[in-house]
Amino acid sequence: MKRLLWYLIAGSRGGVNRARIIHALNERPYNANQLAKYLELDYKTVIHHLKVLEKNYVVSTQGDGYGKVIFLEEELIRSYDEFLSIWNKLRIQEK
Repeated sequence: MKRLLWYLIAGSRGGVNRARIIHALNERPYNANQLAKYLELDYKTVIHHLKVLEKNYVVSTQGDGYGKVIFLEEELIRSYDEFLSIWNKLRIQEK
């Protein structure tokens, strides 16, 4: 999971937004529209990042269509401290 998180957050464009999405979903489940509003991102941007995260088994969905709710996968929940470690290292490097 650690390598995957490095790739998704630090090794590719959009990593900061993906990290923000993961962080928000750790607080509570959201649908894509709620995430877009909460993170002040374009809806299509959120959809793109959610597809990347779902393809890599970081998030999963429940329900159908517009109201589909997004959850963090259990493996990421167990590895959340690793996510925070990576996120904190990147934030320090940005300063």
